[in-house]
Amino acid sequence: MTALSNNLARNTALLTVSSLAMRLLGMAWQVWLAGRIGAAGIGLFQLVMSVGFLFSTVAISGIRFTVTRLLSEELCRGRGGSAAAVVARASAYALFFGGAAAAALFFLAEPVGFLWIGDARTVPSLRYLALSMPAAGFSAVMSGYFTAVGRVWKTAAEQLGEQLLRMGLTVLVLRRAAGQGLTGVCAAVTAAGCAAEALGAAALALLCLRDRRVHGLSGGTGERLTPRMLRLAVPLALSAYARSALGTFRQLLVPRGLRLSGLSADGALAGYGVINGMAMPILLFPACLPAALAELLVPALTARQAAGDRETLRRTVRSLLGRTALLSLGAGAVFFVSADLLGGLIYHDPACARALRLLSPLAPLIYTDIVTDGCLKGLGEMMRSMTYNVAEAALGLALVWALLPRWALGGYVFVLYVCEAFNFSLSLRRLHRVLRKP
Repeated sequence: MTALSNNLARNTALLTVSSLAMRLLGMAWQVWLAGRIGAAGIGLFQLVMSVGFLFSTVAISGIRFTVTRLLSEELCRGRGGSAAAVVARASAYALFFGGAAAAALFFLAEPVGFLWIGDARTVPSLRYLALSMPAAGFSAVMSGYFTAVGRVWKTAAEQLGEQLLRMGLTVLVLRRAAGQGLTGVCAAVTAAGCAAEALGAAALALLCLRDRRVHGLSGGTGERLTPRMLRLAVPLALSAYARSALGTFRQLLVPRGLRLSGLSADGALAGYGVINGMAMPILLFPACLPAALAELLVPALTARQAAGDRETLRRTVRSLLGRTALLSLGAGAVFFVSADLLGGLIYHDPACARALRLLSPLAPLIYTDIVTDGCLKGLGEMMRSMTYNVAEAALGLALVWALLPRWALGGYVFVLYVCEAFNFSLSLRRLHRVLRKP
């Protein structure tokens, strides 16, 4: 247990520090961007990113977790020679699905912009976003590889560089987009992000090649790698498609529901932007710690499970959940008490402060749920976790459709609470059952 705990602590600290740096940079970028394009512009950009999330789910198609799990199993069994074969197969898989997602989004940009989003100003942004899909899929493979082999610092360094590049490119392109309205501004910001992601994927490929030369893994090669990869990836992909589609439709319904409640089009975008583009990033800022822990739990718990060390599993999981719950309760209290200070200091917007105070009790649920989800995936319960996520997305879609025209922004906040509590309760119950098994 000591070796597992020390390794988790070391790598979690590394990912947490890098994530904090990225979130600080991202927050500074978001504040600067909000000052340039306003709450309505942030809302429009968030809608584009919601559609992008759906298509990037297709590009990734479950391959990131699949690489981590499959390669962790191979390394645990002393078959280090499988690393190159797993990466090669996974890269071909990701590039195929990334290319399909790119083609679909590029050629469907007008129907998606006009019919799904209901705002023609998003069409140029969607076409730019399509170009980044192959890079998203390939980056997922590389991230899964570095997580499995325990050298997460390389992924962290690449992500930090990519974030800095995205910020610098955004500053440059917005100068050229001045005076072009929300259409040009949103397209410029999207294009900058896509260029940064493509360069980041290339950097990850170089890091992977160097890593394999320096850290040559010894041992044989496992059998039936492709069928095993597909048995993991395809079910994960299908469930991810369902969850992502439901979640995207829910996000697209929010501005429409707000308009039906009586708000103007720009007012609906502004309200949506305040919650999703301003308050939620602040609330999720400390989530880098549980997110890093959840990512590293997959290979760590997979190895212990393969070794049959269930008592260590139980102690480790219970200890981590207890500590996460205590820290998240403290974070929620800080957000509630400091909402006015944070909202005014970061965005100079009282609406953001009010939204942050309303959302602050969500922090314990969100942070603890992240770690619970990582534990389930590390114990081979990924499909059960994805089932809960799909059910949560379906519930959220139904509630948004029913409540927002009547309750406006208050209804949206209520939906966020109900969905998070629903997912967390199911995940925690399942984890408890898994840990009780002999």
